[in-house]
Amino acid sequence: MTSQTTTPSRAQISRNAIRRMHIEMRHLIIRGIYKPLGRSGEAMMASLLAINPEIYGSIADPERVELTGLLYVFQRLPQGIEACRNIKLISREGYENSSFAPIVPSKRRRNCYRIDEEQMYIEMTRGRSDVYDVLTHLTFMYNEAEKIARNALSGRNQPSRTWKLLKNIVRSMRHEEPMDRQVAISYLSILFGRTFEETQDACAAFDEAEGVNDLFSICYWLGRLSLEERLEKNDREIYFSTSLREMLGHHIYGERWANNIKSFLLAKGLLDKRIHIISSNMHSVMNCVYAKQSLGSKYADMSIVELAHQLSQSQNAKLTKVVKKYALKKGMYSLHDESGTNISVQIIDLSRVDISDLSTSIEADADLVRNNNDVIIVMDYAFGEQAYETMDELLKPYELENERIKLDIKSINIMGKAGILKGDKGDIMIPSAHIFEGSTDNYPLENKLSASDFEKSDIPVCSGPMITVLGTSLQNEDVLQYFLKSSWRAIGLEMEGAHYQKAIQVASKIRNSISPEVYLRYAYYASDNPLKTGSTLASGSLGLEGVKPTYVITLEILKGILTQKL
Repeated sequence: MTSQTTTPSRAQISRNAIRRMHIEMRHLIIRGIYKPLGRSGEAMMASLLAINPEIYGSIADPERVELTGLLYVFQRLPQGIEACRNIKLISREGYENSSFAPIVPSKRRRNCYRIDEEQMYIEMTRGRSDVYDVLTHLTFMYNEAEKIARNALSGRNQPSRTWKLLKNIVRSMRHEEPMDRQVAISYLSILFGRTFEETQDACAAFDEAEGVNDLFSICYWLGRLSLEERLEKNDREIYFSTSLREMLGHHIYGERWANNIKSFLLAKGLLDKRIHIISSNMHSVMNCVYAKQSLGSKYADMSIVELAHQLSQSQNAKLTKVVKKYALKKGMYSLHDESGTNISVQIIDLSRVDISDLSTSIEADADLVRNNNDVIIVMDYAFGEQAYETMDELLKPYELENERIKLDIKSINIMGKAGILKGDKGDIMIPSAHIFEGSTDNYPLENKLSASDFEKSDIPVCSGPMITVLGTSLQNEDVLQYFLKSSWRAIGLEMEGAHYQKAIQVASKIRNSISPEVYLRYAYYASDNPLKTGSTLASGSLGLEGVKPTYVITLEILKGILTQKL
């Protein structure tokens, strides 16, 4: 009898690499320190290369630097981090009250502090997913830095002429001296292992990006620190503060955030009202409810989606201020987050909203709303595991000295953006279940939204299970094809759904904090398709294309709240 050997599929290899990388990151947090080129750092890099995420493009190419991926990463890391040899991840430790000016990345809400020329602190208050996100981006950044260093060395393992010329260019730029940009890009293309055209396009993209240094400086500093570690043994290091290591896994920030909301509701006499929670952005619900009344006759004949397009254009920023000012006078409260979660909140007292003045785009039962006097809590997007922390704390009863007050939660509505696997950017996804990647946790749900609710929108809609992933930066084509084509038949991927569902099921079925009959509405619009070249998250945001699906979903959520007898 001949023995048969089973070779794991590429999807299995990639899934194992994802699990291995998360285990490695958890160990590093416990240790408290590691070096990118040390044993632990190299293990992380090897795992990331095995995963070969779609969002990081040519990460596995030993010579060609991945420029689109670099832009994606630097928009999510603090400006100037490429020049910092030492990076420390901290909890909220008082730096917000110091003289250090906070640096906030343009695409991630987190405070960072440049302590000196070589040290950057990054504040982590959104749970483990936030830490994993940063560590993944740093690992990618160091991988690309190594490519620059290799391309910068001559055959005798000494800095090449091109590297020395780049150093002169960066010095000239610092002193605002004239230079030939075309010549400079030519040198840069050699160090990146890219064509002149690719490098020129990347330079333009970095110049246009908010909160990101120019590509010449980034290349120089990434290469310089890597070369100094190679040639001079001057190591780069990443630290985790003691406070951060102690706080991870506990609901310190989520508890403060939820208690701030409940104390505000109590102070305004709203804590005993029927409550609807909406997880979304900070503009769509406000604009749907208040834009028509606040903007006057000029915009009276516009639909909500048409109005939203107007309000989303940068030249109309004053209109948004008008809407918010009006809303704050007519039943909306804006709670700025001071807990550290970076999740802002709006509270809308529907008893102070004149339903008859709403846009005709909104279906509402005026008598029902008037009799119920409901309250809407709009919470900004959570990040990964933070969704469990915040929702779990929000659904708990409010503990006073001599009283335990249950919240009368009537509906929980999740409107988010996600990657789609069987459609295009801008499509809508309606989940029937959330499957938590890397675990056996699966969360079927009775979704009160269905594809038929969006038939009149002319937006393609798909329904089915969705994958809650450990990090969008770790997904590759093999794993995604597995979820799409296997019996899972997944329609998309996101980072919060399973965490929200876990909190809701704990509250309704174990703690009995809320009614098991609470209405659930989940809908996502596709911000990217990671299986299509040029449609990944690294290719940029939806921009105005995302306005219609965002507001179509918001209108359906409001319709459920304003017309349904519960």
